[in-house]
This record gives sequence, structure tokens and C-alpha cells, in this order.
Amino acid sequence: MVQDSKRIWGWWFFDWASQPYATLLLTFIFPIYYTEVARAHFIASGETAGQAGASAQALWGYGLSIAGVIIAALAPVLGSVADASGRRLRWVWTFSVLYLIGAAGIWLLLPDGTNLYLTVALFGLGIIGLEFTTIFTNALLPGLAPRDDIGRVSGSGFAFGYVGGLVSLAIVLLFLAESATTGRTLIGIAPILGLDPDLREGTRAVGPFTAIWYVVFMIPFALWVREPRTDPRPPRSRSALSELWALIRGLRRRKSLLAWLISSMFSRDALNALYSFGGVYAASVLGWPVILAGIFGITSAIAAAIVSWLGGKADRQWGPMPVILTCSLMLSGVVIIVVGMSRESFLGIALAPGSRIPDAIFFACGILIGGAGGALQAASRTLTVMHTSPERATEVFGLYALSGKATAFLAPFLIAVATDLTGSQHVGVSPLIVMFLLSLILLIWVQTEGDPEQ
Repeated sequence: MVQDSKRIWGWWFFDWASQPYATLLLTFIFPIYYTEVARAHFIASGETAGQAGASAQALWGYGLSIAGVIIAALAPVLGSVADASGRRLRWVWTFSVLYLIGAAGIWLLLPDGTNLYLTVALFGLGIIGLEFTTIFTNALLPGLAPRDDIGRVSGSGFAFGYVGGLVSLAIVLLFLAESATTGRTLIGIAPILGLDPDLREGTRAVGPFTAIWYVVFMIPFALWVREPRTDPRPPRSRSALSELWALIRGLRRRKSLLAWLISSMFSRDALNALYSFGGVYAASVLGWPVILAGIFGITSAIAAAIVSWLGGKADRQWGPMPVILTCSLMLSGVVIIVVGMSRESFLGIALAPGSRIPDAIFFACGILIGGAGGALQAASRTLTVMHTSPERATEVFGLYALSGKATAFLAPFLIAVATDLTGSQHVGVSPLIVMFLLSLILLIWVQTEGDPEQ
């Protein structure tokens, strides 16, 4: 296979364009603002501060779980239809609309709690758009490079995406996101463009900013990425669904693919939960403001970019399995640390009042989550390629998305329920430990080169 460097760069630009949704909206900026607003809303409704923090985390979890159910239900079906038609790019542009609506909708959440539930719903819609566009761009990966170079291409793509997330985060912190107390950005100025800090317009603008960023940086993707097939075929949904059902039934004969799908179901769901609840945890348990969470995000994004790139090199040298094992063990350790940490103690050891040890530990956890998480996702994408062919890539990546989302509603739901039952946000994330351990056990049956017949 002859590599087309411009096509690879165009494909990488999807990661660059889409990463701000994860970096700014899902992890570092919007969750902090959401938590501040939601806690104030629930306190105004008569709850105590502790109850309000738990209610805010629970609402966040239920919103993400609903989006996960929708993704799990539709991902494999859409992938099968796309493979049957031989067209993936039309689906990328279709679901990009949902991405843009969800991102722009962040603007609607006012500091007094107005549009709280609507904004959570729109945020979930954007997550659906992000996940579905990712399915179809991932399906283009097998046709980009020879099989033994897929790991490098995948890892470099994730690294490039994390750099994009880092740049977007830096711009937001310097010029838009304001402190709730001072109304100033990280460099001590009011939000640019005349945005009103009293209405938190600088922080709310992170949503429209994310949408504009996506539109601008998808231009190289639109110009340089082409379908691997040239034979136009009309979509045949009935035939596609029959082929999908045949593939699902055939999983009992493809033991490696089946074990990998279930393993990744647990590991990626747990990882996504770490991303999704990290900002809420930092705001509620540690009391971090938006600016500090943004600095935390910068260190995490730098680690993610570097380790994703190194992970791609390791993937090419030793294959994706050692990378996946190492990263999963690291992330399991992070969850144990988070569960055992609060402002008052760490793993049962009492801390002095006002101690900054929890902040330092959580910063270290952020570096591990960013680095190990990025490398894990890149290597997982490579291992999925090893279980498919260019012709059936979208279908298999649809199942891969299903495996990542079949329990995507479950992890946020379990966290929400555990938080409700215990009233403790750090104990609420404990189900993630079990999920990472289950994913490691299932890797026993996964073959790096895929099934003998696929």
C-alpha cells in the first residue's frame, strides 16, 4: 500500500478539530462551570452544600448515560449501512451538525441555573455527534497505511489531537474563561470581545468557540480525505442489517474479536467516566475554580500528547497489547487513589486542615489519566484494525463503538447511583476499579493479529 501523506494529515486534522469537545467541554472548563451553577441551583432548591454537590454529579451522570444508550443502540447499525453503501464521509458531515449544535448550546447555561436541564440535554446531543463522527473517521484508518504502520498513524493522530486540545485550552484560559470571583482570565484581563464576566459569558463562550474551531479545522479534512472506494452504491439498509446480524452471530466463532470488544467495553467506558467526572470531582470535592482546572488541563494535555506519540512508537515496535496492558494498570491505580482521597485524608491518613497535598496528588493523577488514556485509546484503535478489513471497517468500528457505549450509560449510572446512596463523590467512582480489572482479565483471550479467519 502506498501512503498518501496529505490524506493522512487530513485524517489527523479530525482529531485536532474534534478534541476541544473532550478537552474543553467534557473534561476541564465546562464541567467546572456546570458544577458551580448546578450546585447553586440545588442549594437554592433547599439542599445542603453536600447534597447539592452529589445532585449535580448525579444529573451529569444521568445525562451522559442517556446519550450512551442512544450511541450504543445506533452505532453498529449506522456502521453496517455505511459499509453497505461504501460511503463514510457523508455520515461524518451529517453527525458533525449534532456536534456543532451540542457545542454551541453550552452558551445557554446562565449563572442562575436557567436552562440547566436543556444544556445537559444539548451537551449529550453533542456527545452523540462526536461519537458517531469518530466511528466513521476511525473506519478510514485501515486504508491509510500498511498494516504494520497503523499503530504509528493512530498514535500520531491522537498526539496531534491532544496538541489541538492543548492549544484551544490555552486560548480559552488566556482570553475567555474568567474566574468566578475576580471576573478576570488567567492573564488578568476581562474576557475579550466585550463579554460580560458577571454573566460568565467568557466561560460560556467556550461552547461557540468549540463549534467554530471544529468548522475551521475540518477544512483540511474536507480537502484532503477521500473515500477509499470509487464505486457509488445506494444504501441498502435491509441488506446491511442482515450482514450486521450475520457478523454478530459470527462473533461466537471469532473469539479474539469478541473478547476484545467486551474488554474494550469495560476499559473505555471506565476511561470516559474518568474524563467526564474529573472536572466535576475537582470542582466539588477539591473546590477548584475554572482557572485552576484549566491549568490542570494543560498539564494533562501535554502528557497526553507526548505519551500518545510515544505509545504509537511502542505500538509499532511491540504491538498494541503491551501498551494496553500497561495503560490499563496505571488507570486502575488512579481510580484507587481518587477513591481514597478527600480534602481531609488520603488513603486513610488524616491531613492537616488546608493541606495542598490532595491538589498535588490530583495533578499527578491528571497527568496519568491524560498520558495513559491517550496511549490506551490509540493502541485500542490499532488493535481493532487488526480484527477487520478495509471493506468491513465501519461495521467493525460500529461494533467497537457499541462495545464502548453498551455500558457507557452504565458507568455514569453506577457513579450516579453510588453517589446518591453514599452521599460521597469520591466513593461514587469506585465502580470504575472493577471495570478496569474486568477489562484486563478478558485480554487473556485476545490475539494481537486478530482471529485466524476474519
